Amino acid sequence: MSEAELVQASAPEAAAAAILNATDSNGTEALNATAKFVASPEGTALAYGSLVFMALLPIFFGALRSVTCSKSKNASDMPETITSRDAARFPIIASCTLFGLYLFFKVFSQEYINMLLSVYFFGLGVLALSHTMSPLMSRIFPHSFSNKQYQLLFTQGAEESKEEIVNYEFDTKNLVCLVISSLVGVWYLLKKHWIANNVFGLAFALNGVELLHLNNVSTGCILLGGLFVYDVFWVFGTNVMVTVAKSFEAPIKLVFPQDLLERGLDASNFAMLGLGDIVIPGIFIALLLRFDVSLKRNSRTYFYSSFLAYIFGLGLTIFVMHTFKHAQPALLYLVPACIGFPVIVALIRGEFTELFSYEETPPEDTEAKEDDSESEKKDQ
Repeated sequence: MSEAELVQASAPEAAAAAILNATDSNGTEALNATAKFVASPEGTALAYGSLVFMALLPIFFGALRSVTCSKSKNASDMPETITSRDAARFPIIASCTLFGLYLFFKVFSQEYINMLLSVYFFGLGVLALSHTMSPLMSRIFPHSFSNKQYQLLFTQGAEESKEEIVNYEFDTKNLVCLVISSLVGVWYLLKKHWIANNVFGLAFALNGVELLHLNNVSTGCILLGGLFVYDVFWVFGTNVMVTVAKSFEAPIKLVFPQDLLERGLDASNFAMLGLGDIVIPGIFIALLLRFDVSLKRNSRTYFYSSFLAYIFGLGLTIFVMHTFKHAQPALLYLVPACIGFPVIVALIRGEFTELFSYEETPPEDTEAKEDDSESEKKDQ
């Protein structure tokens, strides 16, 4: 994924990044002009508890998979490294994209925009879900299963000047994942059911945490700090974030009905959590797990401290939102918690310098260094 693609894929997530609940001042969504549904305490607790649980899944498993991903030499599994320059520019470009979406929804028909977005996210969702399911399928299928290998190769130019455009390797198990993911995609495209939305949303979030890598802790602080300001401004300073989040019909947020107990699977009064509130802290937490691994100790102190910090920050967001009856920018609480907890742990353990001097090398750079060292040995 290129830098431009990273911004394009993540900016729509930013549109819903701060919104935990698309509700009015009474904590409920209008059913019609005169009547309003009031969620029961049990329904509200179930909705928010489920959102917190769903948010933790892609962070935990995405972080674990990021460790393996960082060592992969397969082109399809190689991570995209975010540098400090990317991190500094991200909030600015995301703001422009967010405001552009806001103008689009004001000028053009919301129905046609969402129709185009549905087709776009259908394709992305199928690929993301296939990639998410692939390791699971490898464990489910028996060893006796005939797993044939395939290669999709596109080149341009003549024999001597031939250049690879696409070189993707896959197998029969990947094709099975693709078929299952396509069925989920058709379900989402036709019904827009909240469960199908969440399946795609979880796949997007897990892939984001797994494949987007910060090159060091300082870059993570720049990214989280910039999006902290971005989130607060667009939620408290304008109505742009809330408007886009409510208008944007795409699996860029996790939703759970507050009226599930009363109406079952046909419930329609949703609490929501933007994927940006999962992926952005998630890639920082995944970086800390890789730092723990680099220390070559049995403990995962920094990972667990930041993971607990995320739970604390998200819980605090929900508490403040219900206390003041107003949508809250979740990064306002998540960023200080996710950065503060590990820094405090580093100070206590006397590893502050090690934490901020940790630098990740992209897999392609590591490969290049290995090739150079092998060439030097041969020359000697």
